[in-house]
Amino acid sequence: GSPITTEERRLRDKKHLNDITAARLPPLHHSPAKLLSIEESIAIQIQQKEAYEEVQAKLAAQKLAERLNIKMLRFEPEGEASMQYREVRDED
Repeated sequence: GSPITTEERRLRDKKHLNDITAARLPPLHHSPAKLLSIEESIAIQIQQKEAYEEVQAKLAAQKLAERLNIKMLRFEPEGEASMQYREVRDED
């Protein structure tokens, strides 16, 4: 056959791929990867580690509370509950 250019070959292969499958690559929503300095990288890693440890601590506290069957209720010493047993008297 006649020699074809690389552009023609790429278009032919792409058309063939379109005939085979309807799958498409998702659009790129984020900017491509970029180089970071060591200081920036370390700061990001420390921030991510602290966020991870905070989530782990919350999860551990939740599991412990479930295991010990602890119910957290709101406590309002000056709220509605304390007013239920008090009697209102007139000073007249």
